[in-house]
Amino acid sequence: MSEPIRNKKLDTLAGAPTPQNTPSVNAPINSHAVEPKVSTIKEEQFDRATAASIFASDPRLVSMIQGKLGSLVGRSSGYIESLPPAVRRRIAGLKGVQKEHSKIEADFQEEVLQLEKKYFAKFTPLYQKRAKIVNGTLEPSEDEVKAGKADDEEEDDEEKEEDVKTEDKKDAEDLKGVPEFWLSAMKNHLSLAETITDRDEAALKHLTDIRMTYLDRPGFKLIFEFAENDFFTNKEITKTYYYQEESGYGGDFIYDHAEGDKINWKEGKDLTVRVESKKQRNKNTKQTRVVKRTVPTESFFNFFSPPEATGGDEEDDEASTELEERLELDYHLGEDIKEKLIPRAVDWYTGEALQFEELEDDMDNEEFDDDEDDDDELSEDKDDDDEESEDDDDGTKPKQEAADCKQS
Repeated sequence: MSEPIRNKKLDTLAGAPTPQNTPSVNAPINSHAVEPKVSTIKEEQFDRATAASIFASDPRLVSMIQGKLGSLVGRSSGYIESLPPAVRRRIAGLKGVQKEHSKIEADFQEEVLQLEKKYFAKFTPLYQKRAKIVNGTLEPSEDEVKAGKADDEEEDDEEKEEDVKTEDKKDAEDLKGVPEFWLSAMKNHLSLAETITDRDEAALKHLTDIRMTYLDRPGFKLIFEFAENDFFTNKEITKTYYYQEESGYGGDFIYDHAEGDKINWKEGKDLTVRVESKKQRNKNTKQTRVVKRTVPTESFFNFFSPPEATGGDEEDDEASTELEERLELDYHLGEDIKEKLIPRAVDWYTGEALQFEELEDDMDNEEFDDDEDDDDELSEDKDDDDEESEDDDDGTKPKQEAADCKQS
């Protein structure tokens, strides 16, 4: 049986985990409680559930440990330094070869970007035609209509057209373009729909087009075009996503920051704030008055005022986590508009694009279900082993799959 693990002070980290053996998954943080008082913990009794309960009892303890471990990232474990000089020389040579590989990767990503720009130039006339059809300045050709119709829906469409009343046909002829095309498409995109409030819809109904352009440097600009409306005077509202000039590991471009246009709101029409009324009473005269003030509120148009990453002094964990989540959401919304909404806007308008999103979600859920099954099997095996004998330790431990490291 293993010797008990005795408590040690957290500042003695000479033998602490290094990047070679540090777990990739953080411990859970669930509740507030007093610091755990544990004298000794036997190795076979220290399972994952026990560890989770201990760490959950005091988030400050978890934060302190994670901070200490985080400071060790990038430090050498001493293994490389202990190798013979000839081996260290070969490792240095391998790093030189890897640098050549990284240069080629950077060239590859640059060529991919240039290829994207080349084909984007071919897509642009199609986007322009789409905008004209949506806004009623152009009707699609018969060939385009036939190509867009599904074979199994043609007969049903013809029957429905015969049943339409003459008055309804006249009203349909007076209707130009596709009303509320972009608003409907955005509301069918789940992530975008979560940012759109009922108040926003009145303004987003005036969206005439959403398009994008590439920058001369790594990055892209989203352009939202609006018809004249009662909310703001901008004809266009843009948001630009910038990437760092130097490519990251693997040659990928690294997101840096985003900048949005200032919206010129008409008086009393700012959708990003709401008016609060509060009654105040004069202590001397006993008279009351109503004081109004504006406070920030949820709105899609906050999208054009992206969060800024702060540097220098470290913020508290809660504020830092919230900022990180906002930055990540802001980045993914921009990428979704660029990669999904703009190229396949009509599929989002009709809702057909949702089936592909649901398919991806189902695949992800299947993976999670498999993981849960594996965990159940592991726990069952452990229960069986515990029932047989507490002293029977074959040295096996639950295996933890490394989290995928994805780079955008």
